[in-house]
Parts: sequence; structure tokens; C-alpha cells
Amino acid sequence: MNSNDILVLTPRDIQTLLTLEESIEAVERAFRLYGEGKAAPPAVLSMHTEHGGFHIKAGMLCLNRQYFGAKVNGNFPGNPARCGLPTIQGVVILCDAGNGTRLAVMDSRDITTLRTAAATAVAAKYLSRKDSQVVTVCGCGTQGRVQLRALARVRPVKGAFAYDSDREQAARFSRELASELNVKVTQVTDLAAAACQSDICVTCTPSHEPLLGPDDVRPGAFVAAIGADNPHKQEIHPGLMAKSKIICDVVEQCAMMGDLHHALDAGAMTIADVHAELGAIVAGQKPGRESQEEIIIFDSTGMALQDVTTAAMLYEKAEKLGSGVRLNFAA
Repeated sequence: MNSNDILVLTPRDIQTLLTLEESIEAVERAFRLYGEGKAAPPAVLSMHTEHGGFHIKAGMLCLNRQYFGAKVNGNFPGNPARCGLPTIQGVVILCDAGNGTRLAVMDSRDITTLRTAAATAVAAKYLSRKDSQVVTVCGCGTQGRVQLRALARVRPVKGAFAYDSDREQAARFSRELASELNVKVTQVTDLAAAACQSDICVTCTPSHEPLLGPDDVRPGAFVAAIGADNPHKQEIHPGLMAKSKIICDVVEQCAMMGDLHHALDAGAMTIADVHAELGAIVAGQKPGRESQEEIIIFDSTGMALQDVTTAAMLYEKAEKLGSGVRLNFAA
């Protein structure tokens, strides 16, 4: 591909090329490089509208070459019901960070979905108990489905509870994931009761108020808080944050928009109370789980390096296989 060409990957291209296993491997590599100090801190810019918002996440990684990636995502939770459009829409642009060459433009939806679940899988690998078998998923949309699939790749999941404010969505999730993963999946209407029986809890909702409180998870549980990706969203009560070991994807980002943000505002925690960033644990710089009884929360706001590593893998794979469409911007 010459310097005037840019590779365009559609959703169909990405779904053909990108697997969950590859995403987990790529995201773990990105966290390790970041933890080793081999990647600059990623950047984020957010703007909000009446029905949702936009964010731009950008970062650089040195992999098989130096890559720069920037993702522009629109996140509109009411889209499916309001206008029949997806919740997440956007693009990722990938460039050569050595000379600025534009390499690829990709639809962002599947990249975002898979890299988000991959981060949970990586966090669970290092922070949940190795014998974790029961999972509660709060939020049974597309992301909730991929979250459970990803967790089943790293832990011996034998059962799950499905909770959603849309009961029909939770029922479909239960039927379809039980068949796909060959595990027992039970629809529930009492989130706290389910969480108290679970080794791992995942919250992936657009909630603006706490879903899990100080008494809603049992000792030894691992909680992945996925939904709070802007300052208005919240899933974890500050009291539960304060009694748990907190791991962030990016501390500065979580303090601005994650559940950590709300715990800081409530005075329940300080930045010094955060145990570590996930990258430091993956890189062996900080310990992860240190006892069978501690509750560990992964505050996941979405790190741009997850997008860069996934997009780079897609680009290299597409180049090798001749996938996608090549456009010449000089024409």
C-alpha cells in the first residue's frame, strides 16, 4: 500500500477478522506496555448532548511499528428505542506514528465492544479468584453478552445471573448465552441478591445512580464497573468503593469520569486510596489479589491504547489477507 492509500474496514470486515481471543491477547499486551512505561499516557476529550455524547480517545503504541490511533465515538444509549440506531457509532483512524502516514479508517463499534470486554477478561485474570465460577451480569445488551463470553475465556464459569431493567432483554440473554456457553444462566429481578451469590459481578449500563451498594457483594468478589464513561454515569456506590481495593485502567481518567470520580466527590476516597492501574499489575509492578477475602473493583473507563492495539492488529491482519477497501486520497 503506497503512502496515498488508506485502508477502509467496514463492520463486516471487522467481524470477519477480529476474534475475542485475539482481542484479549492484544489488550493484555497494551496494558503491559503501558505498565512498563513503554507507552505515553493516552488522552481523552468528551462532549455531551441532550441524548448522549461524543468522546475522542487517542494514544500511541510501539508494536511491529509505531502506531497512533484516535477513536471518535458517539454513545447514545436511547438510540435503539428512540430512532432504531445503534447505541455506539464511530470510527477509528490509525496512522504511522513515525511519519504521520494515514493507514486505515475502521468502523469503531465492534472494536469498542470487544476491546472493552477484553479489558474485563484481563482484569479478571489478574484480580479475580482463580476458582471464580458464578458471574452476575448487570446490563444484558450487546456489551453484557460479550462480557460473559470474555470471562468464560479466563475463568471456569459454570453459572451466571442476568439482570436488566428490560426483563425481556434479560430473558433473551439468559436463553441464548446458556445455549452458547453451555452454562446455567438465570434471569433475576433482585440484583443485590444475585451479586451476593457471585464471584464476579459486571455492571455495563448507562446508569446515573449506584447499582451496587456496600453490602451487595460478598468477600472475595471481583467487580468490573464498565458503564461510567462520562462524569454523569455511576454504577458503584461510594461506600462500596471505599471498602474495596480499587484498580483503574487510567487513574486520571477514572478520577474525571469513572466511579472513582463519584467516590472522590463524595469524600469516600482520595486518589492515594487507589491501589494501582491495571497496567502496573499486568507488568508485575504492583500486586493484584493479595487475599481470598478482599473485594476488588476494576474501574474501567476505556483506555485509548485498547483501541490502538486492536486497530493495529486488525490493520496488519487485513493487509496480510487483502481484506477491506483501499482508497487513494491523491486521486
